[in-house]
Amino acid sequence: MSAPHNGSGAGTAPGTPPSDADQVTEAVLTASQLLVALSARSLNEVRDGLTLPQFRVLTVLASRGPLRLTRLAEHLAVNPSTATRMAERLTAAGVLARSPNPENRRESLLSLTDAGRDVVDRVTVRRRHEIAAIVERMPAGHRERLVEALKAFNAAGMEVTADG
Repeated sequence: MSAPHNGSGAGTAPGTPPSDADQVTEAVLTASQLLVALSARSLNEVRDGLTLPQFRVLTVLASRGPLRLTRLAEHLAVNPSTATRMAERLTAAGVLARSPNPENRRESLLSLTDAGRDVVDRVTVRRRHEIAAIVERMPAGHRERLVEALKAFNAAGMEVTADG
């Protein structure tokens, strides 16, 4: 069991200098807060009233194509009932469509409408623009190291996803 967070590093005892892993963890947490804030701001500028979890539904469908509700719930790591409520709201908002599954008529497939695709595209463009502006303010050497570090971080994350 790890010690509570004391602001000097995740899981370190009071008065103990943070480890390298603690410092990286804190930096990633801080960066993730910035990225979430950028995502929320971009989303609000494009489509007021759409939440980040709802936008996640749209991005999953944009990248995976039409999905059964149970598969969508798995991709989102939520209960099917939660995915159902989200799908109902997004369908009512005109960004999601339900259609019969040609392989099993008792099931339906969820897919983006043109309006849903437009939301994903516009939010992505805004996020890319804001992130690019931040990256451009960084020294070139830091940008190069950041690319290497993020590739390693993403690769390690994919291993965790694949294993568990």
